[in-house]
Amino acid sequence: MRQIALLVVLLMSGHPAMADDLGVVGPTYDISERDLIEVIKNRLTHMEQTGELAKYRDDFKKNALNGIEHPRPIPGMTATETANVHYFDPSIVTDRDIADATGKILYPRGTRVNPLDYLGWNKYLLFVDGRDEKQLALSRKIIASSDRPVKLVLVAGAPLDLMRKWKIQVFYDQGGTLTRRFGITHVPAIVRQEGKRLRIDELRY
Repeated sequence: MRQIALLVVLLMSGHPAMADDLGVVGPTYDISERDLIEVIKNRLTHMEQTGELAKYRDDFKKNALNGIEHPRPIPGMTATETANVHYFDPSIVTDRDIADATGKILYPRGTRVNPLDYLGWNKYLLFVDGRDEKQLALSRKIIASSDRPVKLVLVAGAPLDLMRKWKIQVFYDQGGTLTRRFGITHVPAIVRQEGKRLRIDELRY
C-alpha cells in the first residue's frame, strides 16, 4: 500500500525531475464496480418480486410474537423442595446529593436511605413457573385468599396465555432482574414487607 501511495504522489507531482517514464506496470481496466446502494436496491426489488422479502417479514413477525408469547425461562430456577426464608434490605447509599425542588439538600452524598421508611410495600409478589400446574394451582389459592393485591410474576411459561385464561395481569421477570435482586433461586416464592425489610418465602408445595 505504501508503494502504491508513493506511486500516486509521484504521478501527480508537477516537478520535471519526477516526469521519468516508469514503464507499464500492468494492464488497466475501466472501473466496473456497481454502486453499493444500487446493488442493495436491486437485491431488495428482486426479493420483493419473488416473495422472499415478504417471507422474511413474516418470519420476523412470527419470531417476535413467539418471543412475547413464550419468553425464555429464567436460567437457574428450580422447584422449591425445602421451605426457606430470607430477607432483602432495600436500603441504598446515595452516590450524589439529593435535593428537593428548591435546591435544599435532603440527603447528602453517602447517606443510607431505606425507601420503606417512607413508602409501604402494600402488595405481594408471587414468583412461579408457569409450566408447572401445581404451582399455578397454588398461585390461584394464594391470590384468592390474600389480604393484599398479589402480582403474579412468571419465571417460565406463557404469561399472555395465562393472562387471557385467568383475566388478571401476569408479569414476566425479563432477564431475571427481580429474582437476582431478591436472591430467589427456587419457586414458588413470595415477597412481602416485614418491618423495614422484604421477606422472601420460597414455598414448598
